[in-house]
Amino acid sequence: MKRLLPMCVLCLAGAVAAPTAMAQDASAAPPYVLADTEVLDVHASTLRRDYQLYVALPESYKNTEGANRRYPVIFVVDANYGFPVVRAIADRLHKHAHLEEAIVVGLSYAKGDSPTTSRRRDYTPTVPRTGGYTSDMPGRQVAFGEADAYGRFIAEQVFPLVAARYRADMGRKIFVGHSYGSLLGVELLLTRPQTFDDYILGSPSLWFDGGVLFERERAYARAHEDLRATVYFGIGGLERLSPGQKRSRSEENADMVADLREFDAALKSHRYPGFKTQLEVFPGEDHASVFPILLTHGLRAYLRKERR
Repeated sequence: MKRLLPMCVLCLAGAVAAPTAMAQDASAAPPYVLADTEVLDVHASTLRRDYQLYVALPESYKNTEGANRRYPVIFVVDANYGFPVVRAIADRLHKHAHLEEAIVVGLSYAKGDSPTTSRRRDYTPTVPRTGGYTSDMPGRQVAFGEADAYGRFIAEQVFPLVAARYRADMGRKIFVGHSYGSLLGVELLLTRPQTFDDYILGSPSLWFDGGVLFERERAYARAHEDLRATVYFGIGGLERLSPGQKRSRSEENADMVADLREFDAALKSHRYPGFKTQLEVFPGEDHASVFPILLTHGLRAYLRKERR
C-alpha cells in the first residue's frame, strides 16, 4: 500500500490571456489542494482491481484536544464528486451548527475504469434481466451485478485499513450514497446490514432490474425478524413522473418518489425492533441538485450536537 500526495481537485489559472500566455500560466499554476486530506492506494485482492481511498481528517485531529478522541467515520461512494461535497458540508456543520467532527473516507472508482463502467459493476446487485446497455469504454464488455463482492471488499479490506491507520470509531460508520451509490447502500442494508451503523441514502435507483430490490426486501422479511440499522432517505420532489406518464419499474418510466415511498413503507410495515427510518422529499429539487441538501439533513440526523 502506498501513501500518495494530498488530493488535488482543481487548478486555477488566469481567466483572461492570449492563447500562448494562457497555456504557460496553466502549466505553471499550482493545484488547489484540500487541506488535511490524503490518498491511499488499495488493491482489492478478490476483485483483482485497484482503488483509492480519499481521506479527510477533522481539524482537531492533529491538535492536543483531539489526541485521545476517536471520530465517527463517514464513508461516501462516487467519491470523485461526493468526497469534496461531504468533506465541506461536514466541516461547515461542525463549525456553524456545532455538530461533532468526523473522518470522511471517499471510495474511488476502480483505477483505469470510467465512472460509468465502475459504478455499473460495483454498485448494482444483479445483471439486468433486460439488455440494451452498451459500454462507454471501447473494447470493454458491459458489467453489472458485483455489489455483493464490492461490499465484502469494503468490510474486509477498507474497514481494517481505516481502523489501523486512524483514530476511527468503527462502531459509528455512516454510509453515504446517491443514485446508483444509494442502490448499493440498499443492497448492503438487505444483505449485510451490519456493514454500517447508519445509512444516508439519496434518490436510490429502485427501478433497477425491474425493481429487484423490492423482491429482496420481501425475501429479507420472510427470513428475518429484525433489521438492526438506521436509515435516512432523501429525494428531490421533482424526481417523479410527469402527468399522464404511466409508471413502471424502468429507468425511463420510473417515479422515483413513489418508488421510495413504497419501499420505505414496506420496511416500516415489518416493525423491526432494531430499525429506524426517516424519509424526506425536498420540493423543487431534482436528481442532479438534491444531494447536498439531503446530505446535510442526513448528517444532522446522525452526528451529535457538541456542548459549547
